[in-house]
Amino acid sequence: MAVQLNHTIVQARDKQETARHLVDILGLPEPASFGPFLVVQVSNDVSLDVADDHGEPRPQHYAFLVAEEEFDQIHARIRDRGLEWWADPFHHRPHQVNTNDGGRGLYWNDPNGHSLEILTVPYGGWGR
Repeated sequence: MAVQLNHTIVQARDKQETARHLVDILGLPEPASFGPFLVVQVSNDVSLDVADDHGEPRPQHYAFLVAEEEFDQIHARIRDRGLEWWADPFHHRPHQVNTNDGGRGLYWNDPNGHSLEILTVPYGGWGR
C-alpha cells in the first residue's frame, strides 16, 4: 500500500467555531463527532480532526487543492463574510489572487490564526 495522509489534527480555541468555518467556507459536509474531535472530511479521504486546545493554538498552514469552479465559490464566500484574503502567505498582497503555476490561489486566516490556502494548480504545475 502506498503511503497516504489519512487525517491531521487541527487545534482550536473552539472546535465548533473552527469546524463550522471550514465547512461553511469550503462547502464541505457537516462535521461528524468522533471522541473529542469534530471530523471535517475532504474529498480525497483525508480528514481534518478539529480538537479544542484549551488555550491559544499554535497557527498552522492548511492548503486545499480545488477546481476552478470551487475556487470561485470559496472566494465568493470569503468576500461575502467580509474576511481578509491575500495572494501570498506573508499577507503582503491584500485582496488579490495569485496566478502561480498557471492557476489561481489565495490565503485567509481561520478564527484561530491558522493560514488556509486554496489553489487550483499544485506547486510546480504538475497535474492532479
